[in-house]
Amino acid sequence: PRIGKVSRVTKETSVDVHINLDGTGICSCDTGIPFLDHMLDQLASHGLVDVKVMAKGDVHIDDHHSNEDIGLAVGTALLQALGDRRGIHRFGDFTAPLDEALVSVVLDLSGRPYLGYDLNIPTQRVGTYDTQLVEHFFQSLVNTSGMTLHIRQLAGKNSHHIIEATFKAFARALRQAVEHDVRRRGTIPSSKGVLSRA
Repeated sequence: PRIGKVSRVTKETSVDVHINLDGTGICSCDTGIPFLDHMLDQLASHGLVDVKVMAKGDVHIDDHHSNEDIGLAVGTALLQALGDRRGIHRFGDFTAPLDEALVSVVLDLSGRPYLGYDLNIPTQRVGTYDTQLVEHFFQSLVNTSGMTLHIRQLAGKNSHHIIEATFKAFARALRQAVEHDVRRRGTIPSSKGVLSRA
């Protein structure tokens, strides 16, 4: 199995992440941020990735530091699990509906970090979660994983629906991208012959 394990400890947070790209969708997450736990469950369930995230942080201040460091650690775990990216599809593209919300995610496991983000989330919070942190989570994940990621909202009025549709679309696009391409026969999906963060 393709597995990534990361421990990230700072003065602000302590984060442990375990990801199995060849999992069955099991999520075991306790981040101290209930809404983020719910979104990571979407990543696991719809991406068929086993995700374990245990985090303790200064959430008594706000969720910013934990949200960021979890995103960084998840991205690093993905980087580890992907290895040299040999034999994968590399690209993923999925549009997910959730009631009135519709969100498109396109990604490339290119080794080049870039986030194109276009969500219009109408409220500042969902529960206690600051909706500005959605972009920050994905930017952190992109930076450490070496992923090109474009997120576009096509419809939506309910903040919870928009964010959840985003995570579901991301999960399905990631699932496409990391799956083995039998026609590629274990070669690296790049005309350069290499896909790396460097």
